[in-house]
Amino acid sequence: MLKNKNILVTGGSRGIGKAIKKSLECKGANCISPSRNELDISSLRSIEAFFASLDVELDGLVNNAGINIVNPVEAINDVDTEKMIKTNLIAPLKLIQYAVKGMRKKPSGRVVNISSIWGVRSKEHRSLYSLTKFGLNGITRALARELGPDNIMINSVAPGYVNTEMTNQNISSDTQKEIVETIPLGRFASPDEIAKLVLFLLSDDNTYITGQTIVIDGGFLA
Repeated sequence: MLKNKNILVTGGSRGIGKAIKKSLECKGANCISPSRNELDISSLRSIEAFFASLDVELDGLVNNAGINIVNPVEAINDVDTEKMIKTNLIAPLKLIQYAVKGMRKKPSGRVVNISSIWGVRSKEHRSLYSLTKFGLNGITRALARELGPDNIMINSVAPGYVNTEMTNQNISSDTQKEIVETIPLGRFASPDEIAKLVLFLLSDDNTYITGQTIVIDGGFLA
């Protein structure tokens, strides 16, 4: 059940985040999906101001917003490193810190961190991205131990290749065809398929799954 629950979703304007937002609204949830002007997750001050103005206590949080800067190790610079860590790692942790204050009062809550298959294994030119996604999965495991006594469940969802605007921008059609041949199910996921898993983890139907990184990749890592 998700009806009337207050769920914060970051990065809800496109791709996976947009699908999660739409699915939550269809289930009757109060989906809070701020624009970047309302919540800039790269700014700790913006996160603090957003929660100061929030007039509801959250039942769920989806840390979906993130960035991916692809570079060989020699081309990695300090600006990109700081940007990636702030956005993909520090911001989710800070959002969780604020969100669980209200959840602990209930006590009940659900947190889903959108990770990646590149947080389970990695590949060339993904050192910064994997650094942050492996770290996000580590946060998930540690906080499952810490928040479990308050009935707050936290999990990571690690999508593989998903048919989104970003995928189409970053991967040529020819390369996509080559990748599809390595996926047992023979296609990329749709954003709606990722959203279905996220909604289950957020819902009351999830009564015992916490501290997990759940891969949803059509068998790619197999």
